[in-house]
Amino acid sequence: MANLNSSASKYPQSAPEPTQIKEKKSFAPAILITIAITYLSLVLLIPAANVFYEAFHKGLTPLIDAFKREDLWVAIKLTAGLAAIALPLNTIFGLSAAWAIARNKFPGKALLLSIIDLPFSISPVVAGLMIVLLYGRLGWFGSWLEANDIKIIFAFPGMLMATIFVSMPFIAREVIPVLDEMGTEQEEAARTLGANDWQIFWKVVVPNIRWGLLYGLVLTNARAMGEFGAVSVVSGNIAAKTQSLPLFVEESYKNYENEVAYSAAVLLALLAVVTLVLKEILERKTHNPNERE
Repeated sequence: MANLNSSASKYPQSAPEPTQIKEKKSFAPAILITIAITYLSLVLLIPAANVFYEAFHKGLTPLIDAFKREDLWVAIKLTAGLAAIALPLNTIFGLSAAWAIARNKFPGKALLLSIIDLPFSISPVVAGLMIVLLYGRLGWFGSWLEANDIKIIFAFPGMLMATIFVSMPFIAREVIPVLDEMGTEQEEAARTLGANDWQIFWKVVVPNIRWGLLYGLVLTNARAMGEFGAVSVVSGNIAAKTQSLPLFVEESYKNYENEVAYSAAVLLALLAVVTLVLKEILERKTHNPNERE
């Protein structure tokens, strides 16, 4: 009996095989996806689809008639003009600010970054009011502008200022991280080979930041063409004079010209779709190092 016990102690019995734990299926992803799709449908997809339905459900005739109106074409040209001027100005500013912030250490750097971000935090209506308080008839510079017959408020210059203000941060904010990630090694190598600052910028810096820069250009253009609040405050919303395309949509709808309003809204929506497509393409190229080569 002792021998049996000793042999049993020498050769212990193997542990029982662990039972397989059944994985419980989680419904959390499906619930979250359903919530997201429902929310987007109610807030974005259904309203956008309704705009296209209202524009086309009576055929193409109302749409064609709307685009024969002179005030609509004035609004389109005005919006395109605002974007055409604001885009290059903000590009120059954004590249200069990004280069100064990413490549230099100076007092007030954090303050400069905060100022660049102001248009993200300030309401567009407040931004328009700021311009009125400066350049309006009773503003700080109002008497001097009036004495020299210079009109800012209720004119194109005021609308341009408002457009530049709201679309200012995008290029700088897209280029700064790219410059930080890029580092200075390539620029220093080019400088040791005799390249000047201008050559370094165009042949070294621009090729490395091109996708971030283009991404910022797309966002800036979209913001400039779709701005409503700030432009409405400084423009006076004068038909066929200071009425941009978003203001034209609102004014037409208020005047019960629904087909015209929906037709103009479709044009803005198509511009938004093009912007989203370009944004997606550039975003993939920006975040995919293999496609940057």
